[in-house]
Amino acid sequence: RNFFFQASNPGQFENDSDVLWQRGHVPETIVYHGRVGINTDAPDEALVVCGNAKVMGRVMHPSDSRAKQNIREVDTNEQLRRITQMRLVEYDYKPEFASVMGIKNT
Repeated sequence: RNFFFQASNPGQFENDSDVLWQRGHVPETIVYHGRVGINTDAPDEALVVCGNAKVMGRVMHPSDSRAKQNIREVDTNEQLRRITQMRLVEYDYKPEFASVMGIKNT
């Protein structure tokens, strides 16, 4: 199924459950205060997409070099010392999480 959301008058909605949607501060934006789930009715993060997602534009992430400045080399020996102090772990996903997310190899 494909879903397309459009409000004829952003900021005004038809029932009480829609009050979480508000007009954004930036023109042509709508804000939802809560969690959004696509193909799930139990999102546990701000946005949970169960399935494939197609992005027709850029995705910016804090680790993206386009979001950084003053990038410089560091002392490799000092960084290796820091790495040896890190706590490394192995884990298994909880079965209920793995089944909801479609993860077979936990």
